[in-house]
Amino acid sequence: MALTSLTDALAMVLSAAPMPPAVEVVNLDESLGRVLGITITSDIDVPAADNSAMDGYAVCAADVPAELLVSQRIAAGHAPASLAKGTAARIFTGAILPDGADTVVIQEEAIERDGKVSILASTTIGQHVRRRGSDIAAGAEVLAAGKVLTPQDIGLLAAVGLASVTVYRRLRVAVMSTGDELLSPGEPIRGPWQVYNSNQYQLSAQLSALGMTPVVVESLVDDPKVIGDALERATEIADVLLTTGGVSVGEEDHVRGQIEARGKLALWKLAIKPGKPLSFGRIGDTPIFGLPGNPVSAWVTFALIVKPWLLKAQGIAPQAMHAVAARADFEVLRAGTREEYLRVKLRSVEGVLRAESAGSQSSGVLSSVSAADALAVIPIGTTVALDDTVRVFMMSELLAASYA
Repeated sequence: MALTSLTDALAMVLSAAPMPPAVEVVNLDESLGRVLGITITSDIDVPAADNSAMDGYAVCAADVPAELLVSQRIAAGHAPASLAKGTAARIFTGAILPDGADTVVIQEEAIERDGKVSILASTTIGQHVRRRGSDIAAGAEVLAAGKVLTPQDIGLLAAVGLASVTVYRRLRVAVMSTGDELLSPGEPIRGPWQVYNSNQYQLSAQLSALGMTPVVVESLVDDPKVIGDALERATEIADVLLTTGGVSVGEEDHVRGQIEARGKLALWKLAIKPGKPLSFGRIGDTPIFGLPGNPVSAWVTFALIVKPWLLKAQGIAPQAMHAVAARADFEVLRAGTREEYLRVKLRSVEGVLRAESAGSQSSGVLSSVSAADALAVIPIGTTVALDDTVRVFMMSELLAASYA
């Protein structure tokens, strides 16, 4: 079977992504990390009126420099009276500018004594004044549908008076691992043929970080009927199913056979390392991704292919990841036939970003993923000498819910 490029595989799965899930309304204080289901426009001007950006004195610019009577005191949250001609108003940050005033003189440039204030320097109209609607104008778009809500977005929605917001329902993603050798953490190991199921936990954690709901399916033994029945159940309770292991061509790879018997399955050999085997199919209307069993391969294929699909299915338009340049403190002596993603640590030396190996590059070694700051991309047919420039994808870029 010919190798499939990452670009082609990603285009194929994204073209099959469904429409976003239904919307629901949640309280603003429960909306962090949720995806906006509608575009938000403002019903009000923010600020609602011209107000002072500083503590000082509200005046008419034409009246200064001069000594002026202080005719009123205006604090934030209080309505002012109109400013009498030839007077000044003591004003505080955020307070509304009174009618008749067009500028604010900061208190450091004024001297108040016996009910009068001396302003020695001239000023310009609008100085230290925040104009009505200068932040958000009534009718303006505040946030677009598909935006992953950040703390600052939530503050913005509160600023335009929203107590609740319409968001897409969280995707429900089932995670299934198969293999007689798998144990759940905490269980005693009975022999060296057994391993703890790290894929279930790392994938569920990544799904939670993306704001989606992981639906964990108990680890399954290598029994075709048990696996097939579990697949059927999982597709009934989840929007999409992720499996790890069991989709290759071995006699004990029962996941592949059960998906093909009950639905449709496309199997690719990707031109990347780690992460060569990947499958994508469906049972009924439920999409299924079959990831490699090796934990690093599962991690990489999730980050590069599954996550963009999930973001699109959640209502977020996928965007290309942004690579940064680094100098290599490692070597790649043999050109490969697959695009390679090396786990690297980063450090700055005299203002230059440098990348060094984070440890073993074996597809079964998770410790180097945990230690890595980034993945260095080695194109097909390329070698790397010390101090060569390489492209790296930051871990924050690989794991973030949104690339905005």
